[in-house]
Amino acid sequence: MTQDVLSQGAEPRRRLPQINPVYILVVVLILAIVVMNPAFGEPTGYMNYLKRVAALAILSGGALYVIISGGFDLSVGSTMTLTVIGSSMLASNDPNSTYWIIPLMLGIGVVIGVINGLVVSYLKVPSLIATLGMMISLNGVAFMWSGGAPRGYLPDTFRFFGRYNIADLPVISILPIAVICLVVFGAILWWGLHRTNFGRLLHAVGDNQQAARLAGVPVERIRISAFVVSSLTAVLAGVILGGRAGVSVNIGSGFELQAITAAVIGGAQLLGGRGSVPATIAGALALEAIFTLLNLLGLAQPVRLVVQGLILIGAVAFATYQRRRGGR
Repeated sequence: MTQDVLSQGAEPRRRLPQINPVYILVVVLILAIVVMNPAFGEPTGYMNYLKRVAALAILSGGALYVIISGGFDLSVGSTMTLTVIGSSMLASNDPNSTYWIIPLMLGIGVVIGVINGLVVSYLKVPSLIATLGMMISLNGVAFMWSGGAPRGYLPDTFRFFGRYNIADLPVISILPIAVICLVVFGAILWWGLHRTNFGRLLHAVGDNQQAARLAGVPVERIRISAFVVSSLTAVLAGVILGGRAGVSVNIGSGFELQAITAAVIGGAQLLGGRGSVPATIAGALALEAIFTLLNLLGLAQPVRLVVQGLILIGAVAFATYQRRRGGR
């Protein structure tokens, strides 16, 4: 009788949902920002915050695919730069050019992702080295294409996605197009990773590549597809960032590490096999909130790099510890 009561009492506890700490972290950080800057609590304040973080959040969601597969994609920042530089050079001040430039850039993103995936999957080059080489190459292409200085400008039809706001809305006052893009692409990335067979296979490859291969999983094709998703989201993030910030030869610099950091804050396993798109997007929100707090405290840009580096070091150490404890 006593055992039955204990069992019944334990059952509800087992069913309690586990909340990823990143969501609590985001709430705490935003409350801290509001305390230090009450204007942030106004619709314009938090909507502009979401507008700033949209490009990073989309980029991080795509980069998560490669991280779950057991790799890294360091070329996403340079892909963003190439997207902005290439688009400005091709536009030739023609507003109608946007309608073919964005599809062209997405096609280039597919090519970049396929090359990264082929080099990693078939030539067996570690993803860090392969994508580092691609990052350097793409930066060189963008530098040569622009002549070392930004030329041309992005037409308003291109900048629409990163700069335009829908105004005079009830309650929220404004709604940036970038936030709509974040919701739409975030939902697509969530569906692809958590509701499709491809997502399940991707988790299997990252968790144990050899076991996945023995089970009949097409490991090479899955990993190549992950790199393609990462490069496509880098192009989309470049379109949004270019629309908001304009043309610069180093506009995507550092975003590759920010994307990895956001995934880490969201609980992704750096050695592969585990990760969540919503939590990664929340990680991007948390990272941007941390940067905002540092700015409010008057701390310089290098402090942001120190914080980011410490997060990555801690994540790698924790991931290694978890793997050793699990005997993998």
